[in-house]
Amino acid sequence: MKALLPVYCRPLGYFVIALALFLPFLMLMIGKMTDGNLLFYKECSKLLMMLGAMMILFAFTKNESKETEQIRNKATRNAIFLTVLFIFGGMLYRVWKGDIMSVDTSSFLIFLILNILCLEFGIKKATVDRLFKRDRR
Repeated sequence: MKALLPVYCRPLGYFVIALALFLPFLMLMIGKMTDGNLLFYKECSKLLMMLGAMMILFAFTKNESKETEQIRNKATRNAIFLTVLFIFGGMLYRVWKGDIMSVDTSSFLIFLILNILCLEFGIKKATVDRLFKRDRR
């Protein structure tokens, strides 16, 4: 998977995710959030988190190479696997509890966050591997 966005979109994506996490609390403290618009702010926060995650995933890294592209592909594969496990576990839990009313609507957001975690881990691991391989020679 090739990167599409410039390098500065990675830190901007993290900023958007942080903003999405704290925006509902700020709106509550200001008095703008009520019971009537709680769902609106919840969905807006999820959308902002998805936007930030997509910015992180599709942004170039500082030292973009073919290896980074492979790491991005592996991270996506691992995130798909972990998301399926997470959703399956949630389904089993709801069946065990007998809960027929609740539905998981955050599957795509969970996938994106797991993808970012796998990507960041892969990039840091590749950096450490390069560092130690360079020292062995």
